[in-house]
Amino acid sequence: MVRLVRWLLVGLVILSACAPATPPPTPTTAPIASPTVPTPVPATPTTPPQPIRIGVSLPLTGDFAIAGAKHRDGFQLCVDLINQRGGLLGRPVQLLVEDNRSDTEITVSQYERFINVEKVDLLFGTFASLLNFPASAVAERAGMVFPIPSGGALRIWERGFKYIFYFQQTAVEYIGNSVVKALLYYRDKGAIPVDEFPKTAAVVNADEFFGNAIATGLLGGQVKIPGTNKVIDLSPGFLAQAGIRVVFSQKWPQGFTDWVTLANAVKASNAELVIAATASPDETIQFVRALQTVGYNPKVLYTAQGTQKEFKEALGNAVNGIIIHSTWHPLANYQGVLAEQPFSTQDFVREFRNRFGRDPDEDEAIPFALCQGMDQAVRAVGSTDNRAIRDWLASRTKDNPVKTIMGDFYWDERGLPIGRSHLITQWQNGELKLIFPVGEFPGTVDMQFPKPQW
Repeated sequence: MVRLVRWLLVGLVILSACAPATPPPTPTTAPIASPTVPTPVPATPTTPPQPIRIGVSLPLTGDFAIAGAKHRDGFQLCVDLINQRGGLLGRPVQLLVEDNRSDTEITVSQYERFINVEKVDLLFGTFASLLNFPASAVAERAGMVFPIPSGGALRIWERGFKYIFYFQQTAVEYIGNSVVKALLYYRDKGAIPVDEFPKTAAVVNADEFFGNAIATGLLGGQVKIPGTNKVIDLSPGFLAQAGIRVVFSQKWPQGFTDWVTLANAVKASNAELVIAATASPDETIQFVRALQTVGYNPKVLYTAQGTQKEFKEALGNAVNGIIIHSTWHPLANYQGVLAEQPFSTQDFVREFRNRFGRDPDEDEAIPFALCQGMDQAVRAVGSTDNRAIRDWLASRTKDNPVKTIMGDFYWDERGLPIGRSHLITQWQNGELKLIFPVGEFPGTVDMQFPKPQW
């Protein structure tokens, strides 16, 4: 029995030794992950910034068409240069121009549409006191800044408006003072002999805001401000103050055509100084041609319009000797600012020539300067909020003005510029020369006296 058990144990040992070995456990290594490819996210389209829209109604046809088209070019050049420099507040600027056909009712309607339908951000004023008088009331009611390029009659500025700012020298009624001062300067200098100084004057003018305003200052009339009890007395007048006696005065209505009859009446007065307070270059051209026709050549001829190249092209050598007040001249090289960069009168002349292939005149420089001022105001307040822009413009001072190609601007409570006087120019040998003030800018020449014969 013992032997049997021993053999069984030996067999079991042998069987155990011969059994195949248990395979080692298979390692459980984690599989290598494939690179993760992000799920594409649809790109969000970038919305271009909305433009800053500026509305302006201009007389591109009708009586004021020459000046109106030039104002459009001055505005547009400024806007284009702002856009080339990155826009305004990071937004492009868009100029919306409508032709008011030199009509007051159309002008009012267009500004109302700009404000109430188009909902523009800013407004630019139009050309001529006649059109700006009602248009400025529309803007004032809407609380929108209304910078005016051409419209200086006191009737506009004495109504107590808070949102109007003038981008010329002074109210129209005081233009004649600059003309008379220039004559007195040359008399005192000896360029006009004392015994040859004009002693008599004929004053003729367009029966509208601008022409009436110049005549009122020269003749010493009164200005009644519509809608108020205010009366401004300008007596005795700038001519009387200079010892010049008025021997003839007459107004002509809108659409006037009888220029030869008017010229004959002026000739019959034998006035040594003839003043034509015209409302447009076209009127000036017709009046000068009529003086030629009747053969009358005064010692001094001053016209309120006529700095434009179209004036010279129409009249040829007949322009020589004619005196015209001006708000801008290329020799007056003021240092302005545009798009936060220096921009001078000479910069303007260069850019204008590059764009239009001709030299600019004041009817293009004035709106450009206005646009410069509004560009500075919007950047200063950081928005197109008209109340903030109005407050910023009203707070300008002599030491902190708006800087333009027409010089520095800051305004009184009426919106009229402070400390500015008109330039006096004269056509000489087919070129518009700067004759007054003397000594402020290089290139000023002496006045030609008497006026050459036709």
